[in-house]
Amino acid sequence: MLTNSAKIYVAGHRGLVGSAIWNNLQGRGFTNLVGRTHAELDLLDARAVREFFDAERPDAVVLAAAHVGGIMANSQYRADFIYENLQIQQNVIGESFRHGVQKLLFLGSTCIYPREAPQPMREDALLTSPLEYTNEPYAIAKIAGLKLCESFSLQYGCNYIAVMPTNLYGPNDNFHLENSHVLPAMLRKVHLADRLGAGDWDAVRTDLSLRPVGGTDGTAAQEDILAKLATFGIRPGSVTLWGTGSPMREFLWSEDMADASVHVLLNVDFKDTYEPGTREVRNCHINIGTGKELTIRELAGKVCEAVGFRGDILWDTTKPDGTPRKLTDPTKLHSLGWHHSVEIDEGVRRLYRWYLQGNGGAAAS
Repeated sequence: MLTNSAKIYVAGHRGLVGSAIWNNLQGRGFTNLVGRTHAELDLLDARAVREFFDAERPDAVVLAAAHVGGIMANSQYRADFIYENLQIQQNVIGESFRHGVQKLLFLGSTCIYPREAPQPMREDALLTSPLEYTNEPYAIAKIAGLKLCESFSLQYGCNYIAVMPTNLYGPNDNFHLENSHVLPAMLRKVHLADRLGAGDWDAVRTDLSLRPVGGTDGTAAQEDILAKLATFGIRPGSVTLWGTGSPMREFLWSEDMADASVHVLLNVDFKDTYEPGTREVRNCHINIGTGKELTIRELAGKVCEAVGFRGDILWDTTKPDGTPRKLTDPTKLHSLGWHHSVEIDEGVRRLYRWYLQGNGGAAAS
C-alpha cells in the first residue's frame, strides 16, 4: 500500500495523461512526486535512465511517457513508433525491476486489439487476429510493454499493472496538426476555419504563433498562411477531414483517465487482475474507457457546436478511416470500483474552453 509519503516517478509528467495523473496524485495528498522533462532525461538513453533510478530510487512508477500520434504520423513514421516505444519501455520497466520498485503502472492503448475484434473489446481479445495496419508498429510496442509487466509479475512476483485507455482528450492535449490525435486536431481545424471565415486574423496569428504549422507561424503573410492551412483541409468557412466519417470511436476525458489510473495504482494489485486458479495467466491488463461510442461524423458535429462553427465539414474519402470500430468493454474496471464521470458533450466544451485560454484567443461571437 502506497502512503502519501511514497516517492512516485511519473514518466511523461508534462503530457496529456502524465500531467493529469500528477495533478490527481497531488489532489490526493501525494507530495513526493518526481518528474523529468525530455531535456532533463532522455528515456531512450539506457545509461541516463539507470543513473536516474540510481539517484532517485522511487517507490512507485507511472509510465505515461510514449511516442504518440494520430493516423498520419503512425502511417509515416512506423519505425519511430515501434523503436522509440520499445526503448522507453525496456529502459523504464527494466530499471524499475533492478531497483526494486514496489508498484508500476504502465499505460498502453486500445489499439493493441485486432482490427476486427468483437465489439465491445474485452481484454481477452488480445492477439486473437491481425492488428489495424496503420498503427501496427505502435500497437506491437504497447503489447510488448503489457507483456513485460505481466511477465515480470508472474516470474518475479512484481506488482506491475498495465492499463489500456481508449482515445483520450483533455487539458495539455497535442494540437499540432501534423501528429495529433483525431479530436484535438479536429477541434483546432474547426477553430481556425471559423476564425478565417470571420476574418479574425488576430486569432489566427495568435494560434499559429503558439503552434506553428509546417514552419509557418503567425508572422507569415496572409497568403502563405492560407496556403499552408489549406494543405490540412482548413479554409475560410470549411474544413476537410480524413475518411468517410463513419468509424465509431470512444473518447475519455484525460482527467477521468488519470483518476482511473491512480485508483488502480493505489487500490489494485496484480493478483486482482485475473481469476484465481487460472492455469494460463494472460490478459491481465485493464481496459479504461466509457463503454460508449459515436461516429467521427457525429464527433465533428459536437466540435462544430462547441466552437460555434456554421461552415461546411467535407470528407476526403481517398484518405484512410483506420479501424472501423474501437469500443472498450470496461467491465473489469467497473468490478475494481471505478466508473467515468465526464460525458463527451461536456468534455468537448471543456476542451475548447481550455484551448482558447491556452491560445489567448477568443470564441466566436
